[in-house]
Amino acid sequence: MIKLLRMATSRTLGNLSPDCSAFFLCDMQEKFKPHIKYFDDILEVTKRMVSASRILNIPLVITEQYPKGLGNTVEDIDTSFAVGVYPKTKFSMLIPEVKKKIEEMNNLKSVVLFGIETHVCIQQTALDLLAVGIDVHVVADACSSRSMMDRQFAFERLRQTGAIVTTSESVLLQLVGDKDHPQFKQVQGLIKISAPTSGL
Repeated sequence: MIKLLRMATSRTLGNLSPDCSAFFLCDMQEKFKPHIKYFDDILEVTKRMVSASRILNIPLVITEQYPKGLGNTVEDIDTSFAVGVYPKTKFSMLIPEVKKKIEEMNNLKSVVLFGIETHVCIQQTALDLLAVGIDVHVVADACSSRSMMDRQFAFERLRQTGAIVTTSESVLLQLVGDKDHPQFKQVQGLIKISAPTSGL
């Protein structure tokens, strides 16, 4: 019995709470549009997640990969209330500015991660977060790559390394946790229309 309890506490259970979570939006930029599979679909889900971060007062961190060459975050996404929009050349989102922001979030336990590309910047960010003891929830219906093969095997690797691969609806309902939550109706409004039905 004691051994089982130790096993349960030594692995992540995937609990989420708005008070100790952050949303990380990775590199949803203009010049990726023509090249990423189902970009429009993941964009719709990304907008859902961004709206939820505002409703639930969850910090939103955004990065842009080499914006000078690849453009800024797509205009459809409201970045105005993000705690920061950071340019980067590193594949991982954990650049010095983001690490500093993480340190300012004293009670941060979980990061909800979404964007592109799944097998590069999402994967590397997840690995770096896990390495410093932060739980990672990768939103599968808000992540894609140029290749579905790369996307599929990235999810497999992420699961093997301890990340939780999940969906936007699952994350949002877990964050509110109760139909009596003060923001439940607003979050329910975001998920009333199902995520796009695509090859994802």
